[in-house]
Amino acid sequence: MLLTNVSVKTYEDAIERLNWYKRRWDIEVYHKVIKSGCKVEDCRLQSADRLIPYITLCSIIAWRLFWITKINRVSPDAPGTIILEEYELEALYVKTHRKKLPEDSVPTVREVVRWIAQLGGFLGRKGDKEPGITAIWRGWKELETISQMWLIMKSL
Repeated sequence: MLLTNVSVKTYEDAIERLNWYKRRWDIEVYHKVIKSGCKVEDCRLQSADRLIPYITLCSIIAWRLFWITKINRVSPDAPGTIILEEYELEALYVKTHRKKLPEDSVPTVREVVRWIAQLGGFLGRKGDKEPGITAIWRGWKELETISQMWLIMKSL
């Protein structure tokens, strides 16, 4: 039984409310990234003028990580270039494989997400499921630093 304060008069109404409820978990995961990953509650900014830009930035980060996780579940065989810029992909590959990405090689979303998660502590053993948002978040923070350094080194 699902309790709601929204009127349900037809079968279609009931299906619509169930579909709303099915989205609840996605919303919970998104907020987990904002709360636990970005640590918004630990922020010491005291005024709304300072908090609003910070929370906005955290929301964008949370959305991107959530989106990457979803793409990995829906289209794992898509090219990894849909979730990372070329320089990010190059930096990630060098970090995880200790060699340059082969020129004609385009890794899949699944491979890229697993490499990001490995940076965040995901072991990727044979029986392991797909990485979760926490490992992806930790790896993403690492990847951002690596990618920025990659850009600096390429410009020299």
